[in-house]
Amino acid sequence: MTTPETFVVIGSTGSARRVCAGLRDRGHDVHHLHSPDDRALRAALAGPVHAVAVLSHDDLAVLRYAMAVAHIRPSVRLLASVFDRAIAQELTTLLPASTVASPGDLAAGTLAGLCLEPDALAVHHHSDGAKVLRRKELGVTWQPWEHGQRRRWASLRGVVSGQLRPHDRATRMLFVGLIGLLVVLAADWTWQTVVDGADAATALFSSTRVIAGVGPAVADPSDPSYQVLAGMAMLATIGFTALLTAGLVDRVLGPRLTNLVGFRTVPRRGHVIVVGLGQVGLRLCQELRALGVPVVGVERDVNAPNLRLARALRIPVVLGHADDRAVLSRLQLPHALALAAVASRDTENMAVAVTAHAVAPSVRVVLRAGENEAIAETRYLLPLGRTCDVTRLSATFVTAWLLDRQPRSVAADDGHDLVDLAGQGFLAWTSPTAESCPHLPEEAGTVHRLDRAS
Repeated sequence: MTTPETFVVIGSTGSARRVCAGLRDRGHDVHHLHSPDDRALRAALAGPVHAVAVLSHDDLAVLRYAMAVAHIRPSVRLLASVFDRAIAQELTTLLPASTVASPGDLAAGTLAGLCLEPDALAVHHHSDGAKVLRRKELGVTWQPWEHGQRRRWASLRGVVSGQLRPHDRATRMLFVGLIGLLVVLAADWTWQTVVDGADAATALFSSTRVIAGVGPAVADPSDPSYQVLAGMAMLATIGFTALLTAGLVDRVLGPRLTNLVGFRTVPRRGHVIVVGLGQVGLRLCQELRALGVPVVGVERDVNAPNLRLARALRIPVVLGHADDRAVLSRLQLPHALALAAVASRDTENMAVAVTAHAVAPSVRVVLRAGENEAIAETRYLLPLGRTCDVTRLSATFVTAWLLDRQPRSVAADDGHDLVDLAGQGFLAWTSPTAESCPHLPEEAGTVHRLDRAS
């Protein structure tokens, strides 16, 4: 029988409640604090404590509580769940003995596997190459993974065809204005060199004056045809210049999340569309890019904090609502490998999945779930796509770590999770639902202690 131990769990998230329920289900005592003050925290850490987990969606709150725990009990084992990598690095620097776990990092491999392979439990990019986790007769095992020659060529064609193909209205205006001015320049230069017999340099100078709006260098009254052409060209340049200026202003003052050429162009074929550029979505984009799969992110919030980081990572991002069929059609969903709806709200992901199923029924759809227990547990989502419970994955890893089982990674299987334990390999791990935790949010600030008989 397992020796009872005492744990402290801080946070009111679904993951925190699952961890609390999982520890109690295994016969351990739990101090569960939702948002404790210093007095409540000291009271919880006063007695014997085997380990502490700080689980919150607010990274700054996690940092504050982790430092407080380290100050009160410097020797206690501490795990902090942090999304932002900058804060995670800062926490590791301040508290080198602590363990930092990011739900986004824990779920990225599983989400990538669901996007890329129908039977894969996870796909990860390692230092020695990409590997896929598959079911076998005797369990699950890692195998080498390749993108595949056919998929690789499709992805390459998609990236190449995405060059110089604007997807948004402002960029299209810039593109049309620029092409229009070049066409006017070429037409005027061709007329002067071919019809009028002017030398190339003189014709170029005169044509440049035409598109600059200062008129032709030479207006021969005996050549009314050229005068008509030059006049129409100058009128046309007014509209083209307005379009070019509007597009340039938007590109300069806007977030500039995509490019016309280069790495941040929107791919057109063999790509994965990631909806929701939170920490989970950003990690998924990075994992797919490391695996050699083109990605494009979709974010509805123009002020989303990760847009700047996505631009630095050269990940193309389109601003828009992914539950709009026009947006998904513009992103070439029928030619995509998969669509991953990984926004923070489960209901938004369901709406995106419904729209994607209507636009391209044959394209694989992956949904992030976990914030809403009713949605995460239901099987009615299967017709819409594969579901990954990010909250459950995170809770599985944290629970195994608190129990000192030395987990290395986690993956999702049908109905349960798989946790990779040091020296044991992948083992099935069942986590109770958040409802199994009896601590309610209105009890915040107090210490709850439940023994094994409760």
